Amino acid sequence: MTGELGLLALCFALALSLVMAAAGLLGTRAQADAARRVATSSALGFLVFTLLAFGVLTYAFVVSDFSVALVASHSHTLKPLVYKISGVWGNHEGSMLLWVLVLALYAGVVAILGRGGARLTSGALGIQGLLAAAFLLFILFTSNPFLRLDPAPFEGAGLMPLLQDPGLAMHPPMLYAGYVGLSAAFSYAAAALMVGDAAIINNWARAARPFMLMAWIALTSGIALGSWWAYYELGWGGFWGWDPVENASLMPWLIATALLHSALATEKSGAFRTWTLLLAIAGFSLSLIGTFLVRSGVLSSVHAFASDPTRGFFIMVLIALAIGGALALFAWRAPSLQGGAAFEPASRETALLLNNVFLLAACACVFAGTLYPLILDAMNGTKITVGPPYYVLTFAPIFFALLLLVPFGPRLGWKRGDLKAVWRSLYPALGLAGIAAVAVLAIVSPRTIAATGAFAVAGWLIGASILDLRKRKGARASAFAAALAHAGLGVTLLGVAGTTAWRSEAIAVVGPGQTMTVGPYTLRFDGVTREKGPNFIADRAHVAVMDGGRVSAMLQPEHRFYPAEGQDMTDTAIRTTGLRDLYLALGDERDDGRFALRAYVSPLAPLIWLGGLMMSLGGMLSLWGRLRAPSAEPAAVAQAAE
Repeated sequence: MTGELGLLALCFALALSLVMAAAGLLGTRAQADAARRVATSSALGFLVFTLLAFGVLTYAFVVSDFSVALVASHSHTLKPLVYKISGVWGNHEGSMLLWVLVLALYAGVVAILGRGGARLTSGALGIQGLLAAAFLLFILFTSNPFLRLDPAPFEGAGLMPLLQDPGLAMHPPMLYAGYVGLSAAFSYAAAALMVGDAAIINNWARAARPFMLMAWIALTSGIALGSWWAYYELGWGGFWGWDPVENASLMPWLIATALLHSALATEKSGAFRTWTLLLAIAGFSLSLIGTFLVRSGVLSSVHAFASDPTRGFFIMVLIALAIGGALALFAWRAPSLQGGAAFEPASRETALLLNNVFLLAACACVFAGTLYPLILDAMNGTKITVGPPYYVLTFAPIFFALLLLVPFGPRLGWKRGDLKAVWRSLYPALGLAGIAAVAVLAIVSPRTIAATGAFAVAGWLIGASILDLRKRKGARASAFAAALAHAGLGVTLLGVAGTTAWRSEAIAVVGPGQTMTVGPYTLRFDGVTREKGPNFIADRAHVAVMDGGRVSAMLQPEHRFYPAEGQDMTDTAIRTTGLRDLYLALGDERDDGRFALRAYVSPLAPLIWLGGLMMSLGGMLSLWGRLRAPSAEPAAVAQAAE
């Protein structure tokens, strides 16, 4: 009965999402309080039944119920429990159910918080209901996770070995929390346009800002987790390959970053009202486009696992309706939208405006590099790859210019600021930037202009953030949020620059007792043993790290074979000092009993993910301060909501 119970729960969830959509949209026009109550109850019921459906599917994976086709295709009795659970979303059907579950959680939070008044909340729930209904119809008609097999197989096919990893187990849920979090901001923006009241249109961003922060935090954490997984799991020594699916998560992050800053200006001074509405629409639109890229089968990637054109067409229709409907709504309201508040050229608004321009330009570069090969292939069958050189020439200069601008924003006043005074206050940060550049030129080899510039910019960002932290000494924790996030950007830049400019690599075919050298390390290969894991067989290498003739550490990279899936997998070994990684990957066995061994030394690599953690913590501090602050809805909004 597992499959039938799950399918029934999805049908109830669909019915309640339609009720939520109807009541919510009606509430934007009349009887807002009554409609909001109905929409709120429907949203909570939708959440309950979606949780039930997801719980049923999870139970089927945990108990290895192979009468459910999805379990038979993506699980195995020998899999560890954690990978049985992550197998729920390690496939197309389960991941789409996870998407709807996250949407249901956000809808429940919107219903419970009720920010922005009855009409705005009703409208937001109505839009959430429409999105939920569309995705549930997609699941029920093209991606049913509860299809039965009769007779049920005795054993399952297993989960792709690449997905049997703790980092990747958490990576999709975090990204979905970001993607779907942008749907909440999108829903508030669309609801404000539907209501049409000037006070609500001018102040909807206040109600939506916590959801923008949740989405940004989740995207930042999800991208960092994916980068870390690519680094230690794939065995190529890198952390970002400009893969189209990686880009699909980066683009919403860039827009979400612009949206956060634009919404802050709208809330504080009334500027960028139109910007904020359009960015909310663009952010969720890019999330849908990312979903299409991953789920449609139009590209080949280690991240993509759907290849059904019918599903891709359905998602294309959903994208067209969501983006087209939102833009049509914006065009309808455009003549009545009030202009933003005026501000001087030397002001925080100007800094944020430039911030948004640079972020949009960077996103446009990534968008073009991602979609151009697909468009060219569709038009004439020409297959090309857009790789790192393109992004180095286009994305990197724009992002560097943005980083140079970042320290000015927090110091300039709203509407009018003193640029000279701000510049003087940043002299210590400029000094730190100079010291960083000189240190690179004096100490590190080889010397490159790019690495020197990157260290100078990182010193500029970190120095300015330290000044901010000192200035806010004694303030509430949330006051440190922006400084911590900006410092995190600088720390990540240090890691990227160090790993890119000064990484050492060595590849050798070695037998027992033989040595190889990589960077400052001498490695002695002590042979390979055959080990049996819970659901794999591994060739485990034993490599001694030598220091002055003595063994300072032992590393054990593995080459694994998963019998159920019939696939090989690399399991790397990494020794870190906190500022430098020694990274080993074991290759294939050669005819003479020797093994290929690939070694990297990656200076400052851990700083990449430390910076990501700092950015996420900065976002969490900001969200904590926002949720702890008492609701301060403007009087005009409260009146318009009645």
